[in-house]
Amino acid sequence: MEAPRHDTRGIVDPSGLLDHVRFRRHEPAGPLRRYVEWYWLIDWDLPAPYASHVVPHPAVNLTFQWDEDEGPPYAEVTGVALGLYTRKLTGRGRVCGAKFRPGGFRPYAPDDPVSRWTGRALPAREVFPQITGDTARSVVTAADDRDRVAALDAFLLSLPCAPDPQADLAIDLVRRIRTDRTVRRVGDLAHEQGLSMRALQRLFAAWVGVSPKWVVLRYRIHEALEQAGTRDAIDWAALAADLGYADQAHLVRDFTATVGVPPTAYAAEVRAGRACP
Repeated sequence: MEAPRHDTRGIVDPSGLLDHVRFRRHEPAGPLRRYVEWYWLIDWDLPAPYASHVVPHPAVNLTFQWDEDEGPPYAEVTGVALGLYTRKLTGRGRVCGAKFRPGGFRPYAPDDPVSRWTGRALPAREVFPQITGDTARSVVTAADDRDRVAALDAFLLSLPCAPDPQADLAIDLVRRIRTDRTVRRVGDLAHEQGLSMRALQRLFAAWVGVSPKWVVLRYRIHEALEQAGTRDAIDWAALAADLGYADQAHLVRDFTATVGVPPTAYAAEVRAGRACP
């Protein structure tokens, strides 16, 4: 399995975020890596509120959170977010999250299709009754990263897990969509796998939570967001073609609908050091 990546794909204005929080990624214990992609840890201590924005990956997250001025630690399951995810950070706090591989959550919650959680954030006890307030506190109050990772490992290793070849297939297909720029048509992907379009759609609904077309489009936006935030000069027409869009207008439309501003405006904002959107 892949080690945690170090790119910032999906984060809107990553330099702005990193100016306000401490953000780290860590690998889970070996037995978990089949289905858990990485742990992500964030701490903040802010004199003024800050809003972070993320174009989420097609993945489910389990988070243990503590906003120190708001109340006790708590745990939350967040399904695939269909739009821009915004979180307002105030005062002091931290989040310790487990990002499951796209396709990797259902082995831990096998009774429901992953589409049940899509677009939802809910108390983790509704999915994992084993979680208590003490569970959340043990994770977020751990002294350092090593202890927080150990607490996450201990909890996830305690959960029943039901490996399934369908999960492995979904993980492999999403990884291919993310890494292989030639995957542009869902029909071609289904044909290569010997699946009907309907069967591929059912697989993604059950194990990923969104359609394969949605995943293709989301990773296109991630790449466009990364390019807009890191390159000084961009040939938008060429990038649109490279990402598989029919033309530049389609890229601009999808980017604006997802991020909230057109790609040229976003690139200008990032270069100017102003928060977006």
